Amino acid sequence: MAHNNLHKSTVSEFMSDSLKIYEVGPRDGLQNEANLINTTQKKALVEGLVAAGLQHIELTSFVHPKAVPQMADADELMQFSRQTWPERTFIGLVFNQRGYDRAVAAGCRAMAFGVSVSETFSQKNTNMSSQRAYEITCDLMAQARRDGIWTRIYVMTAWVCPFEGITPPQRTIALAESLWQLAPDELAIADTIGHANPLDVGHLMESLGRRLEMERLAVHLHDTQAMGLANATTALQAGVRIFDSSVGGLGGCPFAPGAAGNLATEDLVFLAYKMGLGSGIDFARLWDVVYQIEAYVVRPIGGRIRQWWESQCLQEPTFTFR
Repeated sequence: MAHNNLHKSTVSEFMSDSLKIYEVGPRDGLQNEANLINTTQKKALVEGLVAAGLQHIELTSFVHPKAVPQMADADELMQFSRQTWPERTFIGLVFNQRGYDRAVAAGCRAMAFGVSVSETFSQKNTNMSSQRAYEITCDLMAQARRDGIWTRIYVMTAWVCPFEGITPPQRTIALAESLWQLAPDELAIADTIGHANPLDVGHLMESLGRRLEMERLAVHLHDTQAMGLANATTALQAGVRIFDSSVGGLGGCPFAPGAAGNLATEDLVFLAYKMGLGSGIDFARLWDVVYQIEAYVVRPIGGRIRQWWESQCLQEPTFTFR
């Protein structure tokens, strides 16, 4: 396949490395879809993501099927993915002991937990207080360390809450510092409903980077107000190199009113390319996945780069890059 001749603009000397892309499409992307995506379709989705080069995939959530029907096949999907691609990291989202036990039984070796800065969101999302969620996370983290499980913790509603409004940055920093003491492999700072702005994202990540280790900090962005790429850019400038995204820009939270799709993986990969950063993702194969899942959800999806990409492919069918 021929490589293209697009101009690469290297932003600055600190941008000579690569991004780690943490794909959340199978979990955060699908959890709010009205049409039920069956297990066979999910397996095909994961196969496509693996073929495109994604190394870290948040696969599912071990929650009660009545709460999130799309995640009813969590056990089967985790077992299948772990057995089929043992070299990849498949993460399960867990909020309580029952979820942890299910995940372990399904062969899950990487787990994500979450605590909300906002008290109201915590009650709506997990039916417990933020303090109780923190206590449970402490217990689960201790078990995960004992069991040799890779861990991530989400700091939810880090910038804005759908119920309480703007989150004071000092509250987010305080919670992040407390969770950091639990020694997760990654700490993900989440713009849960996609209402953060680029200045606030950059400032908060710079502050956290000075206090903690930037190499283990991630950002989880939504594109509700068309700020996803701008927020990713200021996070990059602050030094962040771990980014969550969802193929096709799928996403939304059933417990977060107004939360639209996640930052699209294809937009993030192209942003990295334009800024001189590697991602290890085969862009053409990633688009194969977008078209595949579009047929499942029965509606148009795809990142902001879609129109340009498709027009470029018409002019140069072998156009690709890594």
